[in-house]
Amino acid sequence: AVVALGGGVVGDVAGFVAATFMRGIAFVQVPTTTLAAVDASVGGKTAVNTPRGKNLVGAFHAPRAVLIAAEHLKSQPRREHAAGLVEALKMAATFDEPFFNRLECDAHRLLDLEPALLLGALAHAVGLKAQVVARDERELGDRAILNYGHTIGHAIETGEQYRLLHGEAVALGMVAEAELAERHGWSSGVSQRLKTALEKLDARVAWRSLRIDRAALGLDKKRVGGAVKLPVVPRLGRSELREVPFDVIEEFLKMEDVR
Repeated sequence: AVVALGGGVVGDVAGFVAATFMRGIAFVQVPTTTLAAVDASVGGKTAVNTPRGKNLVGAFHAPRAVLIAAEHLKSQPRREHAAGLVEALKMAATFDEPFFNRLECDAHRLLDLEPALLLGALAHAVGLKAQVVARDERELGDRAILNYGHTIGHAIETGEQYRLLHGEAVALGMVAEAELAERHGWSSGVSQRLKTALEKLDARVAWRSLRIDRAALGLDKKRVGGAVKLPVVPRLGRSELREVPFDVIEEFLKMEDVR
């Protein structure tokens, strides 16, 4: 077996090796960052980046176990921890409004790594994700909702040459995609709630000044012909997939460029 002790990159590379070596061997995730604990280590996705984009080479290979220790999480920089909490907030925004409200209310204490509060929040977020993965392990349906904020977020991440942490890019992508949804009448009032909560978690929300790799949009794994299955949050705690043409997203980004 392979044991992955580290953050999301360590877990992804170890999982990818385990998925491909001898056509698959066992592996165990021992995440040492909040992002890995709440997201990367859960769900069985393993992948590596290429110069062309994020996670383009990979496999589905579930770990035999995921072991999370508060002492490990204390070893990470505050910036890494804050970026990981963004993924917990994403789970709340898409599936659980009361949890969203708790994360927003407890933001400062979570950032301070209060063990009981933090592990409780992470356990709840992992539980939400596990329910979705159990229904759709191979991301053939509603599991794609877990990619909320990732379509534009990955394009920002690539455009900024990976200087942003993944959670930071997802935060920016969620705000951008919420504003896109509101512009087209698919959602109402979500972007401002997201901005308020994300800022309490030390996340950046001003995405318009950042570089966006438009070509990376076309490599989105949720692509269906000339469109993408875009996760949309009509209101907090509710989510759906909409097939949105890439030219609609491009036009939205161009309008923001003009502004």
